This record gives sequence, C-alpha cells and structure tokens, in this order.
Amino acid sequence: MKRFAVIGHPVAHSRSPLIHARFAEDTGLALQYGTLDIAPEALAEQVPTLFAAGWDGFNVTLPHKAAVAALCTEVTPRAALAGAVNTLIRGPAGWTGDNTDGAGLLTDLEVLGIIVRDRRVLVLGAGGAARGILGPLLQAGPAELVVSNRNPWKPEALADAFRSVGPLVPRTHLALKGDQYDLVINATSAGHGGGIPRLPDGLLATGAEAYDLSYGVAHAPFADWAVAAGARRVHDGLGMLIEQAAESFERWHGIRPPTAGLRAAWGSADRR
Repeated sequence: MKRFAVIGHPVAHSRSPLIHARFAEDTGLALQYGTLDIAPEALAEQVPTLFAAGWDGFNVTLPHKAAVAALCTEVTPRAALAGAVNTLIRGPAGWTGDNTDGAGLLTDLEVLGIIVRDRRVLVLGAGGAARGILGPLLQAGPAELVVSNRNPWKPEALADAFRSVGPLVPRTHLALKGDQYDLVINATSAGHGGGIPRLPDGLLATGAEAYDLSYGVAHAPFADWAVAAGARRVHDGLGMLIEQAAESFERWHGIRPPTAGLRAAWGSADRR
C-alpha cells in the first residue's frame, strides 16, 4: 500500500488526512495518509531519509514550503516560479517538487464566484504561501495586484521575481493607507498566533470580499477584521485546501478526485 503524509510544524491540526481518505474512497484507491511533524532544523535530514524509506509522496505546509524546494532533485516550472513547494512526488532518484496552491486557490475562487479579472487585489504576506499563489493570480488578469508585508524588502524581491509573469506592486502594510481593494487575500501566518498584521483603515472597497488561506481557529482573527472592515463576504481556506489537495492527488495517482461532496460537507460559502 502506498504511503503519503503531510509535513509541517505543527501539523496535528491538518485536515489533509481526512481529505485524502475521502478522495481514496471516492476513487477506489487503497493508500495510507497521515501527518509528520518535522521541526525546521530537522527538515534537511528527514526529507532524503523519507525517500530512502520508500514513502511515495508528501504534501508540505507551514513553515517548510520554501525550504523544502532546495531539497528536491527537480521542481516543476510553477514551483520554480513560486520558489516554494507544497507537493513532493517520488521520482527515480529523489523528490520532484510541485506547487498546487495557486491552482487550488483559483479553482476555489471560481467556485465561490469571486472574480479576479479587472479587480484590484491585495495579497497580505510575502512568504512561501504568498509565493505559491502570485503567479496564477497575475495570470488571471487583475487590474492591479499588490503584495504587502511588514518588511519592505520582501515585496520588492517578489515584484522582481514575478516580473516575467506580470506587474506586481510591492507595499509595506503601512504604505497601504489610502488604497482600496475589491479582494483582500490573507497569506500570512499571523492567525496561528491569534492576530493579524497591523493594517490601515478603509482598505476594502464597497462590495469587497476577503479570503484567508488559513482555516479553523487561525482564520478567526482575519475574519473578525474583515467583518469589521465591511467585507461583503469572508471566506476561509478550506475550499482552497480541498482543491489543491485534488491537484496533488492527481499528480500522484493520475486520477482527478471529485471535490463537490467534500465541499458540501464542510461548507464553501461565507464562512464567518
């Protein structure tokens, strides 16, 4: 039986095992899927060890998406562009790294009826989670895509990295004052610590929507902020989690699992 897991730190909260169990049931595949908590300082040793032990693939979550890319024997073009990996695929001599986050996000936005084309979009955060979604967002044709971080150098580095895909506007959080956006996407990990970045007032345009890559308890701080800021709808990242998992599942098994049943069971609309 093939063995898979999600790697992170912490990772016990992950719903990925439930998702892949449902996908296996729906597609008639037999597999094992669990969680592996690996501390950052142990990642470089453990990733090749897991390959040698015969594991078939992994999903990768916080805080390892950027670091694990350097441990792959090869990466796909979308993972190379992102500089981050969320899926490890067993190859002949080592791991192939892919990034399915952007595809998962765009699919979820489409299902939710959230339009990116010709809209002003703000992405909060400049880490591995943000890097995974910027390319697909640019390709979706927004009127403006702004990436914001507390540190000014990180957004500027991302603007340079994604220049070949499209224009990315770098900002610090405080420099957003006076701006308004139709869609605000939270790609920071601040919610895991019970907070959100310090942001200026008035960021949401009339009818704006808010989307958080986090879910569960970590989603609550951003959801509270978005509701208070006047968002028309607020969404957590469960739909994206399901859709990026489906993309990973297809990479591993060559079968695209259905997602509608799982989305219906967990809810995929306004999750305030």
